[in-house]
Amino acid sequence: MANAEGAIPHLPVMGGISSMMGGFVRKYLLFLSVSLFPSAVQAQDATTREATPDDTEIVIADYREPTITVTANGLGTAIVTTGQAVTIVDREEIDSIQGADPARLLRRTPGLSLSRNGGVGGFTGVNLRGANSEQLLVLVDGVRVADPAAPGGGFDFGNLLLGTASKFDILRGSNSTIWGSDAIGGVIDISTRGETGFAGNVEYGSRDTLFTSAAGGVSGEGYYAGLTGSWYRTDGFSTAASGTERDGFEQLALGGQLFVDVTSNLELFAHANWSEGDLDLDGFPPPTFAFADTLDTQETRRHWGDVGFAWYGNDLTLRGSYSLSDTARDNLDATGSTSFASDGHSERVSLRGEYRAIGPVTVAFGADKEWTDYSASFSPDGEADIFGAYVQLGFVMGRFAAHVGSRVDDHSLFGSNASYGADISYGFGSDWRVRASLGEGFKAPTLFQLLSNFGNTALQPEESTSFDLGVEKGERGRGTHLALTAFRRDSEDLIGFVSCFGVTGGICTNRPFGTYDNTAPARAQGIEAEAGFAIAEGLRLSGVYSYVDAEDRTTGLQLARRAKHLATLFADYEAPFGLKLGADLRLVGASFDNAANTTRLDGYEVFDLRAAMPLSEAVEIYGRVENVFDSDYQSVAGYNSPGRGAFLGVRARM
Repeated sequence: MANAEGAIPHLPVMGGISSMMGGFVRKYLLFLSVSLFPSAVQAQDATTREATPDDTEIVIADYREPTITVTANGLGTAIVTTGQAVTIVDREEIDSIQGADPARLLRRTPGLSLSRNGGVGGFTGVNLRGANSEQLLVLVDGVRVADPAAPGGGFDFGNLLLGTASKFDILRGSNSTIWGSDAIGGVIDISTRGETGFAGNVEYGSRDTLFTSAAGGVSGEGYYAGLTGSWYRTDGFSTAASGTERDGFEQLALGGQLFVDVTSNLELFAHANWSEGDLDLDGFPPPTFAFADTLDTQETRRHWGDVGFAWYGNDLTLRGSYSLSDTARDNLDATGSTSFASDGHSERVSLRGEYRAIGPVTVAFGADKEWTDYSASFSPDGEADIFGAYVQLGFVMGRFAAHVGSRVDDHSLFGSNASYGADISYGFGSDWRVRASLGEGFKAPTLFQLLSNFGNTALQPEESTSFDLGVEKGERGRGTHLALTAFRRDSEDLIGFVSCFGVTGGICTNRPFGTYDNTAPARAQGIEAEAGFAIAEGLRLSGVYSYVDAEDRTTGLQLARRAKHLATLFADYEAPFGLKLGADLRLVGASFDNAANTTRLDGYEVFDLRAAMPLSEAVEIYGRVENVFDSDYQSVAGYNSPGRGAFLGVRARM
């Protein structure tokens, strides 16, 4: 039966049953039976149904539920049976960090850096292992949510707040074998919250910031239905470092999900999400046209969702769905007139499956087709479609696991592309394992790059080959956890903007202001280190450190806004009487704001403190101070970052 936080645990293996407890026992026994030879696990179970009220573990006859990842294979598998590097952040950790800003959560991921144009709501790009932010595939409940109308086709994390999210499943490394286009740097799948009963919070703090969120749901014999929503508003601060006028942000987000067990083997599901945000912008006003205060604004409206089914047979698992995503933006000047508008739309049909062939051998397979279109001011409309199919063989025996697969995609405008991938994992000792993965990634040229007034229909896809090797003890957030990973990614045919000033022939024909072309190759390599220790009763210390050397292979210069050194240290303490204390320290090394490496961004440190205290089993008060030492820093040249801020809130569950 579909399940959510606070409900009886639901192991993500198969659909509903005739009674709740009978179903739990059956699913538990089935999970044990396939733990050595993992079968596919449905994505929505792994991402929207929490296993226990505290999202940590359950123990039944010495059984501990494993951490499930969806990004590794597209359906779901235990992290310990994949050789790929994956980080999972659940709702318990989201609540402990507090607030709406996803940047404070994401910076706990190894190899991940961020750049933001101003405060919460401003454009936020996420770089994994030195890849461009547009080279990251982002999913919400398995639905692709990038904006097809954006020039680079990436996802803006400034439009994503944490009020409606339950889990982040983050794959570091190329994996287009499973996911197709965009998965060069990695994959992030974000799950919508699911609650039985009700849970909500309200907080208020600096810059007149108010954030509220709520989630609730009902479940019965063979069904679950849930709703979630959040509202955020802030007066903010001047986006321009030289400015004084406040730039605020406001967003309303709503979501819903439904799971119905038609039979003990067949489940139907649906997700629907909607958000609308209003962001104040600074710009380049005359007569100097320097970056400064303006009264410009941007309105962003997004909706996305899917409907589908999941089938769980004895040896065969299938998941099919139809999904859509739409992002519309309007930029308004000081008079309220539209200065620019765009709308990107995509629809997708997908079928994934896994067949347990012979003993330890499994065959995963899938196919999908996506249709995208866009419209934008001052540019002709455009559309394209892409079809892809893959197959992956898996072998799992005891503590050894290996996978190898390939994929072919065919794009209506640029043709075909093939991708390959493999990974291996081996457990040894009491709680150690070594893992390695090799993956290829590609990113199709965007509709804007192909068909706009700056477009070039001769563009080829960006491509990458990624390799990593790691050793790990334990699992993140549990007991003693240690991990060290070395990685390297080589990319070619990267797409960049080319000036046509003074050039009339070749690709500049009929493109007097410039065009796009496959330009320089790049390389990113480095190490990722993680550690977590239970120091004493109730006290846990953790940290991540990354060295990322990302360079343009033509010029030898450092890629823009990619610091070589990144670290986050965090500590959590819970007293016997319930008081929770926490601290986070983010350390970022120096980088350059531009490809020519002439504009330097200094390194910085940001220190946060947080606390929470339960007043009863249902009510908890919490508070935090962000940027305690009021560090003055920039992640994008010319743009302010938030100074010291204090916030106080209350959350309830019933």
